[in-house]
Amino acid sequence: MAEFDRQQLMSSVKRVVVKVGSSTLSENSELSSERLDQLVHDLTKLKHRGSEVVLVTSGAIVAGTRQLGFNQRPGTIPELQAAAAVGQIQLMQAYQSRLQQYGQIPAMALLTQEDFTNRQRYVHISDTLLTLLRLGAIPIINENDTVTVDEIKVGDNDTLAAYVTNLIDAYLLIILSDQKGFYTADPRTDTDAKLINVVPKIDDTIRVSAGNSNTDEGTGGMITKLLAAEIVTGSGGLMVLADGSEKNILNRIMDGEAIGSLFLPQKRISSRQRWIAYSRPPKGQVFVDEGAHHALLNHGGSLLPCGVREITGKFEFGDTISCRDQNDREFARGLVNYSTQEAQQIIGKNTHEIEKVLGYHHYDEIIHRDNLVLIT
Repeated sequence: MAEFDRQQLMSSVKRVVVKVGSSTLSENSELSSERLDQLVHDLTKLKHRGSEVVLVTSGAIVAGTRQLGFNQRPGTIPELQAAAAVGQIQLMQAYQSRLQQYGQIPAMALLTQEDFTNRQRYVHISDTLLTLLRLGAIPIINENDTVTVDEIKVGDNDTLAAYVTNLIDAYLLIILSDQKGFYTADPRTDTDAKLINVVPKIDDTIRVSAGNSNTDEGTGGMITKLLAAEIVTGSGGLMVLADGSEKNILNRIMDGEAIGSLFLPQKRISSRQRWIAYSRPPKGQVFVDEGAHHALLNHGGSLLPCGVREITGKFEFGDTISCRDQNDREFARGLVNYSTQEAQQIIGKNTHEIEKVLGYHHYDEIIHRDNLVLIT
């Protein structure tokens, strides 16, 4: 894609989420003052050019590790949570002192998966963040590592940043990494790996290229960055993956410079559709027959029990579930009207048979069309 096109795309960006990983902020397993200085300077320049900015930051565990006397990243969950509790204070103080030098107001929000799964909490957090932006503050967001367990954990800050991008209806997510962008293979192990400047659509070839490239300093790798790209672009936004060590990287991206890897948007969807499809991991899967697949894709139909071949997972009423075709490809997500146990009993049945099978008939559909989002 030509530089002019990037400039045109970036000219429409008014609100941007920036995610920075532990490896970008740290050096020799400690927070780097130089890298923090550079990041905050860049964020402030974004504000001065009129952009609303939200920062999703890693680094709390790194910041707390040495303070608690560990020579390397702790190995147990209680130790990691203790390091996060200590390090979060240091991390926020580092941001606060630097941002205040530029006359900026930082605000902190520590989130968990439950904040995105629960619709009411989701809306309230969105209102709070949008109010902070309207009042000129820079929200700084991290996962609440001190209290999270697997059941309420987003898991990595790439995904968290994608969730936040959708939460506040931002058009652009910039992920700052220790790589120059997205490659055809891991450049650290494959000398033939080539940087992909523009990704028009995420397909199986791109997914294979992601591989598994976790760093020692954090939990994210190219797989999580690709998942973030799928969430953002599937919602109709842009994502750029770039090298966080580059000088003035954020503003060069906003100027339209052909730097890093640009993931192009797909069809824009509504806030509620973004919440259904991308803010709460599916609790189960329904495998549909060819007729149901065609009806959902092409005729705006609801998913009826008669069109379901198989169900997996454990879900309750109102959970998000994944719809998969005959080739096990996900093509939609939606809010389910029945629990796993109920749905197992009525799959393959016609609507008029539901009451006979269950003893009651609350809904005609497994997923109503109004609660279903196509993601192909």
